[in-house]
Amino acid sequence: MRKRIALLALGLGLIFSTPELLLAKKKVSLQPIERSQFDELLGFDEQLWDSPGKKGDWRAMLQAIDRSLRYLNTQDAIADYQNYAVPEITRDRVRRSLVRFRELLLKSRTPEELQAAVKREFVWYRSVGNDNRGTVKFTGYFVPVFRASKVRTAEYRYPLYREPSDFASWSKPHPTRVELEGTNGLLGNKSPLAGYELVWMRDRLEAFLIQVQGSAQLQLTDGRMMSVGYDSSTDYPYTSIGKELIKEGIFKPEELTLPILIDYLKKHPQDLDKYVPRNERFIFFKETHGAPAQGSLEIPVTAERSIATDKSLMPPGALALIQTKIPYPNRSGALEMALVSRYVLDQDTGSAIKGAGRVDIFMGTGKMAGDRAGLMTSPGELYYLLLKN
Repeated sequence: MRKRIALLALGLGLIFSTPELLLAKKKVSLQPIERSQFDELLGFDEQLWDSPGKKGDWRAMLQAIDRSLRYLNTQDAIADYQNYAVPEITRDRVRRSLVRFRELLLKSRTPEELQAAVKREFVWYRSVGNDNRGTVKFTGYFVPVFRASKVRTAEYRYPLYREPSDFASWSKPHPTRVELEGTNGLLGNKSPLAGYELVWMRDRLEAFLIQVQGSAQLQLTDGRMMSVGYDSSTDYPYTSIGKELIKEGIFKPEELTLPILIDYLKKHPQDLDKYVPRNERFIFFKETHGAPAQGSLEIPVTAERSIATDKSLMPPGALALIQTKIPYPNRSGALEMALVSRYVLDQDTGSAIKGAGRVDIFMGTGKMAGDRAGLMTSPGELYYLLLKN
């Protein structure tokens, strides 16, 4: 089974070719858009292109396309599309769409030239969003970088665990988070996981953030770098600490971001023991030996070119376009929100990413990626592009 934990979620489809088919379904996730609507779209992904003083990331886009194509040639992809709800949305059509878009990207000299070709050759489908009017909530996730130790010390006390060798035979429901690590995360030798410690963290909040993000780069005390990634998890749904704080009136939904959440928990460390146990889903990790972060399709994700969606609704590996606000550093280094249109690949999922109105954008690795991801709680729109039949 493919696996990835649900990402930074502060708590915060089905594709049809005709309106008649759309109306025939009770639960609609994607709708074809009219040509007049297409003309109104921003749709010019200028970040693909080199400009004076700025280098475009078209190579990253090509890499992301190639990774989706690699997935689409697997047995997993065949199985994923075999029972897809709409017969005309096939693995082959998604694959051909990527191949053609790749050709157009290499041939086009300007954003306008690419967009004109896309308009001629592709049809667009818009997510109905969370309000049936196309409004999608965008958040960001990233790979954090923390310090860690391969051995337990007085400073490094909070473990990340490997999957137990007998995990497949554990009875269900699985043990809760408190039963596995204790209320304070220090159950130690009394834990059923004793002996399966992979690495030790010095801060419980950092250990929990790695569980939320699903992967991390670790600077070990002996000077080596170590990478860890999601391996498996217990059978509980993800519960957001952010949602719990909102529920108890500590924050309003519109004011909570990851930096604000982290700052609050650093100032109120005793609240970790109160709120962390509420997320009973527990994550097991494996060492990934420097491999890049992978999404649920078992291919690496690409910064700002890979998204996570609800894969019970959206086509895996497909080409999409997002329109939302993403933070970028200005000349003084401060982060400012900028409205963007970006071509992306749908290559990931997460247990907190549910419904047609949620998208998580992979923002990369390290502090800047984390700062940017932490500020993202923006509305926007999501479109999928498929070649005309």
